Amino acid sequence: MATDPVCGMYVPETSDLYVDRDGTRYYFCSKGCMDKFLEPEKEGKNLARKLVIAWTFSLPVLVLTYIYTGALRDIILLVLSLPVVFYSGTQFYPGAISAIRTRSGNMDLLVSLGILTAFFFSVFVSFFPHAIPHSMVYFDSSDFIVSLILTGSYVESLVKAKASDAGNRLLSLIPETVHLVSDGGIVDIESSKISPENLVEVRPGETVPVDGIVERGSADVDSSMITGESLPITVNPGSKVSSGMKDLNGTIVVRVQAVGPNSTVGKIYSFIKMASSGRTKIQRIADVFSSYFVPVVLAAATASFLFWFFYLRSIGDPYFIETAILSFVSVIVIACPCAIGLAGPITLLIASEGSFEAGILVKNAGAMDRVTKVNRVVFDKTGTLTLPEMYVLNYSGDTEALMMAAAIESHSNHPVARAIVQYAGNISHKDADQVKEMPGSGIEGMCCGHKISVISGENGDLRITVDGTVRGVLKIGSKIRPEAEETIAEMKEKGMKISVLTGDRSRDSASAVESIGVDEVLTGLSPEDKAAIIRKYQEAGDYVMFVGDGINDVMAIDQADVGVAMGSGSDITRSQGDFVLLRNDLRAILSIFDISSKTISKVKQNIIWAISYNSALIPVAAGVLVPIFGAGIYSFLPMLAAFAMGMSSSTVVLNSIRLRGKIGRNVNYAWT
Repeated sequence: MATDPVCGMYVPETSDLYVDRDGTRYYFCSKGCMDKFLEPEKEGKNLARKLVIAWTFSLPVLVLTYIYTGALRDIILLVLSLPVVFYSGTQFYPGAISAIRTRSGNMDLLVSLGILTAFFFSVFVSFFPHAIPHSMVYFDSSDFIVSLILTGSYVESLVKAKASDAGNRLLSLIPETVHLVSDGGIVDIESSKISPENLVEVRPGETVPVDGIVERGSADVDSSMITGESLPITVNPGSKVSSGMKDLNGTIVVRVQAVGPNSTVGKIYSFIKMASSGRTKIQRIADVFSSYFVPVVLAAATASFLFWFFYLRSIGDPYFIETAILSFVSVIVIACPCAIGLAGPITLLIASEGSFEAGILVKNAGAMDRVTKVNRVVFDKTGTLTLPEMYVLNYSGDTEALMMAAAIESHSNHPVARAIVQYAGNISHKDADQVKEMPGSGIEGMCCGHKISVISGENGDLRITVDGTVRGVLKIGSKIRPEAEETIAEMKEKGMKISVLTGDRSRDSASAVESIGVDEVLTGLSPEDKAAIIRKYQEAGDYVMFVGDGINDVMAIDQADVGVAMGSGSDITRSQGDFVLLRNDLRAILSIFDISSKTISKVKQNIIWAISYNSALIPVAAGVLVPIFGAGIYSFLPMLAAFAMGMSSSTVVLNSIRLRGKIGRNVNYAWT
């Protein structure tokens, strides 16, 4: 049986509600879920409108219920409740109808029962106030069920909308126009009109718009967004290039192999869009509970109604109909899922606020339950385990040669050039001219009357030559973050397996990472390779957390059970991560584990409390106290049921607030 990608409900594969996308068929429990999947932005706007309407009318209903006692109070409350129940509340009814049709239970069915039972009972009482003596209206209960649960749904929709925005920003990397090479010369056309086997020209400073093979020319290209490799790579005729790479210094002509959705950027975009749909596990847990709880509640309410109807009728009680109805309403109201619906969201909200104060932005609070199961942490290397910038690790030579080399490099936008200029920052630079970059080799020019060259050596170092004589040797590389070794050591003490997946092909950089205690380093990987390796870990039974910073890490972050993005990473990566390390300190990952463990424990406490509380009071609502207080107890029991429902919700909120203090006392590191 298929699973609805929006609500998580099981759907028979005979359903006629399905969509084929990218070779996969997705089934839906209702047209509403299908619309959310196809047009999440439109659905997000609809949800926002429903939320505004719900709160706009719910608050006056609450105030009037307790401070206004006029003759028309109930009618006014009814009018104010109509838009809440029959506009905002329509968010839940399709799912409830689908649950009834498939003979299953979910949160939508519980919520709908609570809303509609309280509302229609209140309508009856409003028009027939003497039919059920001493009865009250419960419009505030129906309205606040809608408003509170819609608020949680809206927060979830914001997360998905940000994921969609991230995909759109990724597509913006591709230029709108490209230089098409044809027999008649070079013509600029829209990138969407490019086809495989076309030839396109890419000039210095431009982004490669397609996947293809270099036909002519050579250049150094920055592939960090795609592969994560920190050093630019040199491409020559026959070299493969991918969309999203940036040409640094040479003109190349590329024969197109893949474009649009089939290109590297297009595939990552598709991955982002697919990852933005789905239901958090906290909600699915509530749905699983509801599948058992709903039939129990309905059976208890119906049994209570039938018992009191026939029993009181048999003894000649004139209020047998009213009492039977009130018993049914009391059971439904007292079992209202408001507290159950709050059990997860309110705790996750408080945990998210506490995490922010600790330098951790929680983007997907539902990921916390997955954090507690993680047994393998996978890191990207460049910008994650290492600092994002390139550095001069060592220099041997004279200061004058370094000064002139920096003068030449200041004319380049190559990351190695920036590292050399930064390293020589305290030296008075001289002017340089006749500067020429040589893709794959280095750079040369004139400075102070001398010909200066900075050329790649055999060992990966850079040699500074002055008029043909080697005067200095530079070692360029990245630096391991100072807290990385300590963080990895603590993770391994907790039994974690540590892996590093990187697009960097350098053996030296791999050795540097191995030296801090990781278990495995895999190099030269594409974004697809990283996602595939994580999938293999998962198939072997591992729960995987991936920590990365670049666009090339998006697929891995989405494939992993938990995705963590560095605060210094790309906007797209930060949008996709479940957590963002705002201060780029890897020790914050330890706090993610600690906070998540405490949060999920608190969520479980709340859910158990809400279920136990509601379940324990169902017999009370059904009439277990009637032998003690008499059937007259039903004249005010619905009011007590509503009060009990409120107490259940309040207890859940107060218990969740206690989590804030625990988070504050147990952050695993301090900022210095």
